[in-house]
Amino acid sequence: MNKFVEAAKIKGVVQHYAWGGFNFIPDLLHLNNEEHQPYAEYWMGAHQNAPATLVGVEPNVALDKLIAEDPSAYLGEAIASKFDGKLPFLFKVLDVKDMLSIQVHPTKAEAVKGFARENAEGIPANAAHRNYKDDNHKPEIMVAMTEFYLLHGFKPAAELKAVLAEVPEFAELASYFEGDNYKALYAHIMELPQSEVDRILAPLMERIVPAFQQGSIEKTSSDFWAAKTVAEADSISENLDRGIFSIYFFNVVKVEKGDAVFQDAGVPHAYLEGVNMELMANSDNVLRGGLTPKHIDVPELLKHTKFEPTVPNILKGDDRTAAEKVYGSPAPDFEISRVEVSEGQLFNAPAGHSFDILIMLEGEEATVKSANVTYNLKAGETGMVAAGVDYTIEGNGLLFRATVPN
Repeated sequence: MNKFVEAAKIKGVVQHYAWGGFNFIPDLLHLNNEEHQPYAEYWMGAHQNAPATLVGVEPNVALDKLIAEDPSAYLGEAIASKFDGKLPFLFKVLDVKDMLSIQVHPTKAEAVKGFARENAEGIPANAAHRNYKDDNHKPEIMVAMTEFYLLHGFKPAAELKAVLAEVPEFAELASYFEGDNYKALYAHIMELPQSEVDRILAPLMERIVPAFQQGSIEKTSSDFWAAKTVAEADSISENLDRGIFSIYFFNVVKVEKGDAVFQDAGVPHAYLEGVNMELMANSDNVLRGGLTPKHIDVPELLKHTKFEPTVPNILKGDDRTAAEKVYGSPAPDFEISRVEVSEGQLFNAPAGHSFDILIMLEGEEATVKSANVTYNLKAGETGMVAAGVDYTIEGNGLLFRATVPN
């Protein structure tokens, strides 16, 4: 197609990963889930693995193909030049029922090297044991849509020392943290033989799982999430996941609805439970170290981990206008904002330098209007607006907007 599309509704792609919930995304998208499939993620973007498609525009072209026809027109000249003619972000809805893998993301420079190395080794792009799916970094920001729990960075040294002192099964590990040596401690537990992992963790599980099953452990406790990993297993004495150590060594963070957390390259993390809006660089590069049936590469994880204490920064967002709250981050690839319109309050986006993606989460109906195009969004529906296009949103609803910072 050659006609320029300044604005249109789009349809994203559902990902049925095993950790996903069964209700939030199907309910949002008005889908019947009689098969009781897990609906983990809803992708709204132009990633080559699962691009969104235009709705009501013939033919229903994929977003990556549309942008590739004229990157400067759709993205704006500056963004098209800076990001190799590709949409620099990937927008998602996540419903986390079971905890995700312990993971880090590489820097841009390391992603370029890793992707080239695995290509040279002849590893197929879709191979399960491949670490680098593309040559991009993957900083990410999440805004909680429900009460949300995650692991985020190493605990401050005093807190980690307290864990090593207070959890009796970890007493033998304290010597590896002398001098606040995060790398020595973490590399030790991640490289332990499985028999040693079981020897240390089995008594801990025997002690905390009964309390978990009785409902006597708070979700803010590492014990809760550690016990949850094995509570439904037939046995807790063999092949325990070494990722359990991370649950105690990382910060357990509770995020209230409407608050956000940014995670940069190298910060170890894992989502534990809840629903969020997630915006990230346009990448699928994940280096995993546990709590997952997917490919784990401990040496590669250790190579890219920031071994330093982290004090979690909960972002409340800043009011840009009466209708828009922006969650700022240092990432040059993306910016997420919360847009709320109601009777007498509209959102006015002056001709932006960026391609925008919008999703309606709650409310009756919102109307997106540019000079030549008008479309309506109801809850669960998504739209795009090309760079350089003035548009307004009016009606009644809560939306999230993905764009590139100016």
